[in-house]
Amino acid sequence: MNKEKRFDWPLCYEAENYILSQLDACQQHNPWVAQFAERLSSETGTLLLAWVDHLVLSPAETTRLREVGYTEDHAVTAGPGQTAWWHAEAMLPRVLLQSDLAPGSAPRALALRCEAVADFLVAHNLSIELRGPPGTRYCWATVADESGTRLDVVERRGYAGFVAESDGAEAHGLLKAIELWRTRPRQFADDAEGFRQTHALLDRLVELVGRDLACHAVFTAEREYWQRRNRAAQVQKARQDRLGLGWANHDHHTFRSSRRHFVDLMRALEKLGFERRERYYAGAQAGWGAQILEQPVENLVAFCDVDLAPAETEIDFSREPLPSSTKLGTIGLWVGLHGESLLEAGLHHLECRFDYALLRDQLAGAGVQTMKPFSDFAFLKQAFTEGERWPVRQARADRLLEQGSIDEKQHQTFLAEGAIGSHLENLQRKGGFKGFNQKSVSVIIQATDPRRQAGLGS
Repeated sequence: MNKEKRFDWPLCYEAENYILSQLDACQQHNPWVAQFAERLSSETGTLLLAWVDHLVLSPAETTRLREVGYTEDHAVTAGPGQTAWWHAEAMLPRVLLQSDLAPGSAPRALALRCEAVADFLVAHNLSIELRGPPGTRYCWATVADESGTRLDVVERRGYAGFVAESDGAEAHGLLKAIELWRTRPRQFADDAEGFRQTHALLDRLVELVGRDLACHAVFTAEREYWQRRNRAAQVQKARQDRLGLGWANHDHHTFRSSRRHFVDLMRALEKLGFERRERYYAGAQAGWGAQILEQPVENLVAFCDVDLAPAETEIDFSREPLPSSTKLGTIGLWVGLHGESLLEAGLHHLECRFDYALLRDQLAGAGVQTMKPFSDFAFLKQAFTEGERWPVRQARADRLLEQGSIDEKQHQTFLAEGAIGSHLENLQRKGGFKGFNQKSVSVIIQATDPRRQAGLGS
């Protein structure tokens, strides 16, 4: 366990039920919201809660907010006459208390988050002018205002506040940053050189647009790279795009790394503003470890995997380099076959928030099958879609054979049949639960070992 941060995230059902009651009130007062919630369910397999950016309520809710665990958030900029509140221990939306709202009034506004407000408006055939400079840190549009409850749609780029503070000049720099990251080289004869160039590019991006916008640029491009190589992602993204949403329901992004370069991955994420959260020591149980990091401004979570030996369970492997090893576990072999996640391979999977059973059935109807769930709790359900099989480059397979990490039969099988590369993960959280189940993650890591998938044994 990481002593710096809390590991055992609580279940916050009271807080979640409070937020759900406010969403119910929004739907009762605003028919557009109610109809949209139905479309989310039937067309994307998602729940309204997964898309909520914030709510605007009366100051009369202050006592109740405190009772369910919300505290005033002084780190973000609220609008005139507003105070921002958040729940530090739960995955729940922020709340703005607006001073001129009377006690007992309906929620003044429900704001949904999407990747691009213009795309949302086009998807719903709405001709509404955006508020705030387009393509900058924060802009929004009011979609419907009925019976005192307004529905807004917002887009964010490296910004957690509620005021459009940009004059639009930074939009060009952001486009340049995304372009630079999209077009960077990913294949290297030596991964050490790859990380050297990648860190130099990160430094350039941070200098160009600042840490938080650089983070937005990098993760926008990383999702695109992963999506191009994963059919399940393409199917689900198209479904969400039909409602103009994009991937704004992302839960976490999973990177895989070799032992040799795990600290290099950590340094890259630190440059983008990520802070360490809990750390898993599962070496004795399953041969792996993971560091979880969070970027509080961009609201991103990174789950970073690495092979770990039983004797290394007390090492802070996010800071102390691990020695290289030719004896590869599930993660090391995946990296050997496909490359480092930050370089050639890209993300192992993107996990988004869904209605678990509904998405599984809807994807099956679109020809995308789901693996057996590896978390099946009342508060956390998780399952991968069937893996996308990628070809294995000859040079990578030969290198693994030469160093004794695979045998001749495995070498031939991987070259002929490829190996599973990526997944989309179907996740549903309840009780605002922010954490992960270590035992469940061990199960899916073992189940997705490339040797097992090729019928070769481990």
